Amino acid sequence: MKRVIIFGSSLALVLACAKTPEATTVALAAPAESAVPTAGSASTAPAAVPSSASVREVTLPAGTILPVTLDTSVGSDISRVEQRVQGHLRQPIVRNGVEVVPAGAAVSGYVTSARRPGRVKGRGYIAMRFNQIAVPGEGNTRISTAAVSRMAPATKGKDAIEILAPAAGGAVVGRIVGGKKGAAEGALIGGGAGTAYVLSTRGKEVRLTQGAPLSVRLTAPVTLHAAR
Repeated sequence: MKRVIIFGSSLALVLACAKTPEATTVALAAPAESAVPTAGSASTAPAAVPSSASVREVTLPAGTILPVTLDTSVGSDISRVEQRVQGHLRQPIVRNGVEVVPAGAAVSGYVTSARRPGRVKGRGYIAMRFNQIAVPGEGNTRISTAAVSRMAPATKGKDAIEILAPAAGGAVVGRIVGGKKGAAEGALIGGGAGTAYVLSTRGKEVRLTQGAPLSVRLTAPVTLHAAR
């Protein structure tokens, strides 16, 4: 009986020893299997190429002239301050041989001043400033520019003619009617009529119509992205 017990214990020990290496082998093999990437694993996906690889930054310095064609008519008598103004580049912007902004790119801004001429003195005046440019692939980019302004021509010479002509006519009529005294009185009457006419009318307005060419100057540098 004792031999049977000893034999059974020895057999159990042999079986246990025989299974232990197999379990150990499986335990060691598991990490190695998990380290091998599968075909559908995200770790095998190629890295995305950054978009910056195909473009480069280009800075337009202050003083750069933007050739803008006006798409919105403006004028001293038809515009108001802060009214939006639209235009587009009539030529591309090129820097160091690289086209930074293509022709036709939209440029926008606003009216900064619109002043009508007075009845006694003053001249029509209109001014605007552009603050955005639409760059393909980037959208609207803010820019800082000098004001573009226009003033109506002076009318002093014309006013003088309009005053003197009635005065001369009155003098002629007065001389015919009453001699020298009549000439003087006729000149005063005629001159007064001419002056009254000038004072009752405004000076010339100033307008910039659609299609007007403008030269817009940057007052601060702006960095844009151009294709390599």
